[in-house]
Amino acid sequence: MGKLIIFSAPSGSGKSTIINHLLQQGLNLAFSISATSRPPRGTERDGVEYFFLTPDEFRERIARGEFLEYEEVYPGRFYGTLKAQVEKQLAAGQNVIFDVDVVGGCNIKRFYGDRALSVFIQPPSVEELRRRLIGRATDSMSVIEDRVAKAEYELGFAPQFDVVVVNDDLERAKREATDVIRNFLNQ
Repeated sequence: MGKLIIFSAPSGSGKSTIINHLLQQGLNLAFSISATSRPPRGTERDGVEYFFLTPDEFRERIARGEFLEYEEVYPGRFYGTLKAQVEKQLAAGQNVIFDVDVVGGCNIKRFYGDRALSVFIQPPSVEELRRRLIGRATDSMSVIEDRVAKAEYELGFAPQFDVVVVNDDLERAKREATDVIRNFLNQ
């Protein structure tokens, strides 16, 4: 039976880079396959990148309590984690890794308790986070300021996570995250 590893962080904290590093460390990690109500993009396939549901199917499954966590990002545009899919991956012996927002991370941790390790990737400061987001050059200043405001809110959740990794030095943060995950999986 596999274990669960939950990652949450504000946008621009380096979470995706750290997760991608972990996936290359031979830890038998597999991403949780989320559900969404948006249509497939490009070559995305149902059951591979996402489970594609209509907004009505998504709402019906919410009503039946089938999600560990979900969010309506925009009206009618849902993302969420199906309990049955996670259980299937755990039963196959996979260690399931989640890349979710802070509320979703807290919900998954609450559901699985000690079977899950929750990790919060924290930027060294809000100012550094703003600098990183500007450096990406992918968003307008208004989008960056919205992300910074959301990050300030999300940082308040850090104490609810099992481990906080401060990403002030990427190589050190990768090592720290790898050590924490390896220790958890070997328990």
